[in-house]
This record gives sequence, structure tokens and C-alpha cells, in this order.
Amino acid sequence: MSNRPIHLPRATHLPSTDQLTRRSMLRLMGLGAGAVTLGSLAACAPSGGTSPAPAATTGGAAEDFSFSSWSLSEENPKPVIEGLMSTFGADKGVTISPVSYPYNEYLNQLTLQTRGGQFSGAAQVDVAWLGSLAALGKLQDLSGLAEGRGYTDAALAASRYDGAQYGLPWTIGAIGLVTNTELLEKVGISEVPSGIEDFEAALLELKGIGGGVIPYAASTKVAQLKDILIWMQTFGSPLVEDGTVTIGDDASVEAVTWYKKLYDQGLIAPDVDRFDARALFSQGKAAIYDDAIVGRGAVVADSPDPDFESKLAPASRPVLAAGDDPRAFVWGHAVVVVDGPGAGTAAEFAQWITSDTTATTGFFDKLGLPPTTEAALTSEVVTNDTFTKDFGDKITATATTNPFWAFPQYAQVEAVIAEKVQAVLVGSSDAATAMREAGEQAQALLG
Repeated sequence: MSNRPIHLPRATHLPSTDQLTRRSMLRLMGLGAGAVTLGSLAACAPSGGTSPAPAATTGGAAEDFSFSSWSLSEENPKPVIEGLMSTFGADKGVTISPVSYPYNEYLNQLTLQTRGGQFSGAAQVDVAWLGSLAALGKLQDLSGLAEGRGYTDAALAASRYDGAQYGLPWTIGAIGLVTNTELLEKVGISEVPSGIEDFEAALLELKGIGGGVIPYAASTKVAQLKDILIWMQTFGSPLVEDGTVTIGDDASVEAVTWYKKLYDQGLIAPDVDRFDARALFSQGKAAIYDDAIVGRGAVVADSPDPDFESKLAPASRPVLAAGDDPRAFVWGHAVVVVDGPGAGTAAEFAQWITSDTTATTGFFDKLGLPPTTEAALTSEVVTNDTFTKDFGDKITATATTNPFWAFPQYAQVEAVIAEKVQAVLVGSSDAATAMREAGEQAQALLG
């Protein structure tokens, strides 16, 4: 096992068909007034299938524990998280052992270590993983630690599964388009067009910049090709309807056909995942890419341009028809506690790192990750950040959950879909056949 901690991205257990209201998401981001409604977030959490979770116990003698985080394997967040671990460890007089795997390997490794009894303590998780991890029967219910800490209702709901508060929310947002305004301005584009056809035309103009610039560093590697799902929704596919996978419908075929067209025209590039896209974008070699708000810190840190941050701008995803809401998937990280030696102190750490105002505002200030408590969201450091406000307005405000997150098999489903989309991109299958097969195989996995 690596001796470094881990990191998380996305959000889970919100009804995929229930859009978060603009007002509630702005409130979640600390950018607007009004109450967040819990029902819209929790309504589609699956029930049954997991044994009752043990309640977290704290207050005993402080013990050493492990903290697993994929972020500890990433250059930008690693020192920030190590600093938080050091602060808590020094205060409690304990040693926190870091555990880390790259994001694309993280869930599999954490599952194996937890199932085999080789890991206990706190762990950073993508909220989409809660169902899969809860099924192992090793996660503690952190409901008691969530009380009175000021978490927003929406953030707590995003970290809940099957009625249990398996996670304490660390950051909640969405995944959407981020642009390099300097490159856009080179071809006279002031903002990303709102329609699909105009968006494609803008990408063609950006291709004319030359110099190896990729107009849109969209995901094309299997590991991240799940990003195509949000384009399928943009084209009108619900993905799942009444428990039935709809992929293979006209809208999903149309979306993948369009994606293949961008690929063939060189408007998107082969063999790109989120980390490749960040690298290209930070070097000024991509005009647009998909990311969560966390990506800002990574691309700014890696860019040779000292003014690069001023050139970043979030953009609403183009829509198929005027009046459609721009699509985005909710994204978030939570901290869970795996039962075992040191779990009590690990639970206190999970509560502190996600709700202490100094810790969470400092985390935001260094990495740009929106906090999840009212106190932190209304702090000056958050409310004065223009990029965060614009990201909330243009992306998070109309975000929904990925409907596959409601199923413990979601990762296998997304892998099947990604492989079929990859087959279309490389020309070994046509879109209609590949999407029909993807839908059939995904449905078989769900039972």
C-alpha cells in the first residue's frame, strides 16, 4: 500500500430526474438566499440491500489511524491535505498514516483493502461510490457527528445512502465546461455558444488557431468516457427511466454519432482523460474542457502563464433546443469512516476536516473547492470569489445526479457504456449497434 492519502470528486443519491433548483444550488454554493430542499436530493436513494451501519463512537482515548485519499497522489492538493493531517495529528497527539492511489484505481483498491480487513480509518470518497462501499458493511453511520455542525441539508443528503449518513460532505459542486478566454478571443468568441450547432461551428473556428491547440479536450479514454452520458442527456436521453436503461434510444445514438463527428474532424482528440485534459489546458493547448471546480487549482498550478487564472471562465453546456436547461452532473467528495482500530479518532477527524471553519475555508482558499457548511459558504473568502460564483450560476445551478449512481453496479455499467462508445470512436462499431449493445449489457448488470 502507498503511504499517502486520497481525494474525491462528484455527488450521489440525488434523484437523477430531479433537477436541483437554481436557488437551492446557489444556496449550496453560498451564492444566493433561500433554503435548500432535502427531498429533491434524497428522493431516489435506493433502499434495502445493506446491513445496518454501526454508529460512530467518539470521545475515547485518541488513537492513531489511517487516512486514505486519492488527492494525496496529486501534486496540487497533496501538501494542503498533508498540512491538515499534521494539524489534527498534532492537536490530538496521534499519527495519521496516509494511504493513496490514483483516482482511476482508487475505488477498486479501497474496496479490496476494506473488504479484506486491511484498512480502517477515514477515507475520502466520491459521493457516487457510497452505495458500493456501504454494501461492504464496514462503513460507520456518522449521523451523530453531522448534528449541529452547520452542514447544508443538500450537502448532507448528497453524502447519505439508504437512510444512513455514511459520509460527511467535504465539497459539493458539479462538472461542466471550463474555457480559456484568451484562446476564444483569438477567433472572436466572447462566450461559448448556447446551441449545439453553433458550438460545433465555434470548435471549427478554434481549430484554425493551429499550433497544436485542441478545440475541446473532451474525454476519449475509456476510464473517463462516462462523460458522454451528460451529452446523451443533452440530446434528450433520460439514460434510465422507471428502472430501465434507455441507452440505445434515438437520443443516445445521436449524441454518440455527434461525438464521433467531432473526433473525426479533430475537434476532440484521441486518448484523453481528465488529467490529460488538465495538462493540455494548463499549457494553453486546449480551449475548452470538462472539469469540476477543483480543476481550477490544478491547471493554474501547472500553467507556465502567471496570469492564467484570469483567463479561466466556466461556461454553460450548449443545449439542443432553445429553452432547454444546460445539463451537468452533480459532483462531490465526502469523508467516510471504515470501522476498525482507530475509527473513533478517525471519525473526529472526518468531522473536523469537513466542518471546522478555519480548515474548510483554508481548503477552499488553496484549492478552490466549495465548502459544505453555512459558516464557510458565507465567509468572505468564498463569497468574493468570482470564478466560484460564475461556476455556480452557469453550471451547478442546473445540475442533476447521474441516474446510474443509485445502483451499486454503477461503475460496471459506466465501464460497459464507455467501452462501446470507444468502439464507435475508433471505427470498430457504428453508433446504433454499439449503443443498443451498451443498453442491453447495462440492463443485464442492473438485473
